[in-house]
Amino acid sequence: MDHLSEHSERSDESLPPDRAQAILEAAKRIGSLLKAEDHPFAVAGGVAAYAHGATVRLQHDADFCIRREDAEAVTRTLRQAGLEVFLPPEDWLLKARCLGQDVDLILELAKRPVTSELLDRAEVLPVDSVRMPVLSATDLVGSLLAAFSEHHCDFGAVLAVVRPLREKVDWPRIRAEHGDAPMAAAFLYLLERLQVIEPEGVQA
Repeated sequence: MDHLSEHSERSDESLPPDRAQAILEAAKRIGSLLKAEDHPFAVAGGVAAYAHGATVRLQHDADFCIRREDAEAVTRTLRQAGLEVFLPPEDWLLKARCLGQDVDLILELAKRPVTSELLDRAEVLPVDSVRMPVLSATDLVGSLLAAFSEHHCDFGAVLAVVRPLREKVDWPRIRAEHGDAPMAAAFLYLLERLQVIEPEGVQA
């Protein structure tokens, strides 16, 4: 083996495996099960961004928002389908395993309870080949901004989601709900400087 081939092989080994399609398959399976039993839900996180048209690298898990009052019924549905569902130490979500992938069933989105109003605002979109409720662009972007903290503040990853969604987002509502938080305010300023959104008070 020559040095170039050896270096290439080592570089490939250092890259994380592409799990995007596996995560999408898990999301489709979970979504189909929840739809079949008429459980209220909405896809969130990276899969929601993908459904809205953002170019994202799915590497971790599929996220679904469900109401806390539906958690027991959802758990029963998934377990009856042969899926593993368990309670993690955090009390704001359930975790499941589907087709070898992790699935988070979120009861509180950005520290706020998942409500019927949130789910009612969801938009039915295709996730790969299965249509299902997906968080509205405004709620998705709001959840990403609310997750910013001094310990987790990846503007680059969120910028990649916001750019293609910007025309679908209610920016006055985003500013009203998140504009007072330092990290979110800094990100909104960055969006203004990059001319992704208009400065506050300027009509598009």
